[in-house]
Amino acid sequence: MDTEAQHTERGPSSDTDPDRDSGTGEGPRSARVSGAPEDSGSASGDIEGAEGAGIVSSWRRTALVGGACVTFLLLLSHFVVQPFLIPSRSMEPTLRVGDRILVNKLAYRFGDEPRRGDVVVFDGTGSFVREEPEGNPVTGLLRDAAAALGLAEPAETDFVKRVVGTGGDRVVCCDRDGRLTVNGVTVVERYLMPGDPPSGVPFDIVVPPDRLWVMGDHRSQSSDSRDHLGSPGGGMVPVDEVVGRADWIVWPFGRWTGVAGTDGFDAVPAPPPGGHPTGPAGGGAGTRG
Repeated sequence: MDTEAQHTERGPSSDTDPDRDSGTGEGPRSARVSGAPEDSGSASGDIEGAEGAGIVSSWRRTALVGGACVTFLLLLSHFVVQPFLIPSRSMEPTLRVGDRILVNKLAYRFGDEPRRGDVVVFDGTGSFVREEPEGNPVTGLLRDAAAALGLAEPAETDFVKRVVGTGGDRVVCCDRDGRLTVNGVTVVERYLMPGDPPSGVPFDIVVPPDRLWVMGDHRSQSSDSRDHLGSPGGGMVPVDEVVGRADWIVWPFGRWTGVAGTDGFDAVPAPPPGGHPTGPAGGGAGTRG
């Protein structure tokens, strides 16, 4: 009985005490050690996954905001005001190469029409240049978008000039004093490039209705209506092809100002109702000599 009791008491003791005393505890300790890395890996994986998702979400928000801004600017440029990069010297000193101007597309949207002295941007297709076959539509679209944002030079068919004559006007150069006249009245052109004559080529033209006679301020550097009398449209720009009026210079910052107007045409009378002697009312008669 005592022996059995002793064996019974030693049995459990021999199973548990050595483990406790020696500290081996392989079973419990291995379970604890193997469990720690699994928990740590899961946590770090969750953190990395959250960070990755946050980065993707951030880029997505940035792309959406950027796309919305570009879309807004393109719509604004198409309907309200368009940036325009000045590519040549033809409008010096009023506008210089590299100037970025804002073209007011609402200036003539509600019944008003270009007036003498206005600086306008227009599409010269059919008047200054012949129509050309279309190129790559994708390339053309990207270029037009960049030009609309003022990031690239305008299309070769876009021009910026000053309105000198409107429908029915007789524009002549030059009078005895070498000055330009409109409807028989001398125009004092203070906006001309210093040293430039009003024109190196004489002309006498009557502007047809709904057309414009336009010239650059730097006459010796400008290819304008004078140079396109033999082109389609006789160098006259249809009013419908006017994109808008150049109202502001916005770049570079040192030239941030409005495009100055002129009082040079204030004394010019309206054309006679019956037309000028050199051509019928609304006719396009004219000479270059």
